Amino acid sequence: MLKENCVFCEIITGKIDSYKVYENDDVYAFFDNNPINEYHTLVIPKNHYQDIFDIPEEELSAVIKATKKIAELYKEKLGVNNLQIFSNSGVKAQQDVFHFHMHLVPREENDGNDINWSTNPELQEKFDKLVAKLNN
Repeated sequence: MLKENCVFCEIITGKIDSYKVYENDDVYAFFDNNPINEYHTLVIPKNHYQDIFDIPEEELSAVIKATKKIAELYKEKLGVNNLQIFSNSGVKAQQDVFHFHMHLVPREENDGNDINWSTNPELQEKFDKLVAKLNN
């Protein structure tokens, strides 16, 4: 199931060129056109799912298994020992292509791409209430 006007669906069908890294029956992986670092790779399901909330578990599992396989390939062939693996779901989480995807970003010391989180340790005071809300 593909979606019209989805750039990733068009990559899967070959309407848009890509640099394929890996493919199987369920998953397609290719270099990101706006890479953070060398070998920055996107791993996507061949079926269209908007985000983590939309993708069925079995298809998510296929994406994760392919992600692991690609990570091992990069370690074996390239000596990559540091990888950042992430996915964004939703506009406020900075998702910009609404076809579920995982990013694999090889990292090097001093590559300038560190994520600088603003932590909020004061939220620990709310943990009891937060857990209670999940268990209601």
